[in-house]
Amino acid sequence: FQMLGEIAPDLQDALGVDVVGLGLSDNMFGFENSGWKPWILFDGTPVLVPGRFNTEQEPDGSVVQFPRGDESGEPSVKMPRDGFYFDSLDRQGPIDWEDLDPEDNLEEFGSVTEEELRYLENESRRLYETDKAIFANFGGTSFGDIALVPGMQLGDPRGIRGVKEWYMCSVRRPDYMLRVYERQLEIALENLEKIHGAVGDRVSVAFITGTDFGGQTRPLMSNASYAKLYKPFHRRVNDWVHENTGWKTFIHSCGSVEPLIESFIEAGFDILNPVQTTAANMDPTALKAKYGEKITFWGGGVDTQGTLPFGNPEEVRRQVAERIRVLSPGGGFVFNTVHNVQPRVPVENVLAMYESVREHRSYPQG
Repeated sequence: FQMLGEIAPDLQDALGVDVVGLGLSDNMFGFENSGWKPWILFDGTPVLVPGRFNTEQEPDGSVVQFPRGDESGEPSVKMPRDGFYFDSLDRQGPIDWEDLDPEDNLEEFGSVTEEELRYLENESRRLYETDKAIFANFGGTSFGDIALVPGMQLGDPRGIRGVKEWYMCSVRRPDYMLRVYERQLEIALENLEKIHGAVGDRVSVAFITGTDFGGQTRPLMSNASYAKLYKPFHRRVNDWVHENTGWKTFIHSCGSVEPLIESFIEAGFDILNPVQTTAANMDPTALKAKYGEKITFWGGGVDTQGTLPFGNPEEVRRQVAERIRVLSPGGGFVFNTVHNVQPRVPVENVLAMYESVREHRSYPQG
């Protein structure tokens, strides 16, 4: 789990960023992004972290982090020595396979609080005054997102919390997964109704799911499996959003997902991200020709596996210009890197990317 830097308003303006993020007040570790304090990365970079970002160093030099910042319990994630990312720790307890209770895997899902609604209303109003598009992640609708399954914010997570065990459920216990998702959907729709009452249509885009369905060379599941385990729930959420709000719906799925894109469209998604063009069968020209009139591509603007980290500024400029040329005609393209800008990417390459976007962003595209 990568720690993402917050982009301050002056830097947003300097770079020409025109989208701002709106999320819940708590982060993935279960505490608020507030009460900032200094912390030092392994490479010596000074950063600010939330006040309840409480870590301990292990004998091997790694660093562990605690659910909700509570150091009296067991850690839920670990950053290896000299690393930049936290890995979730396997806290899978004994499983009674004969008496599985879906409620155990629903511990982290509940009704949105009045305090949270007030926060979202106030924050959405503040962001709306920036005159930038608001991209919102309200949580609760990423059915089966493996990043969330371990319950990093929970002190003693119950149910199926091991990554391996959860993936095996897709084949061995799909009925259990469906029972979890059915209840999760009920909670999510109730929350979305309350949240829309708080933020209204100040939001432009709603992040619905970050469940990854692709690997580097192929999808992680068949269309039949997606249709059984995920599509009905995606369809219900997207239908509710489209019937009750002005938001556009966003699916994030890394990897080679071309065989599933038509199913994503049928499920009602408006936007696909990150458009991993280095994965198999994800050529941007072919994707634009086949799906460009059906779904918006949010990403694919520059390769974050090769070009951005390892190319030179001129190579970055050329690729950005080419991706805009290919993906922009007729609309349906939001420039974004394929994925997050990683540590140690040369600043010169990042600046070259933004400079090329400014140079080539004007419509109409050919």
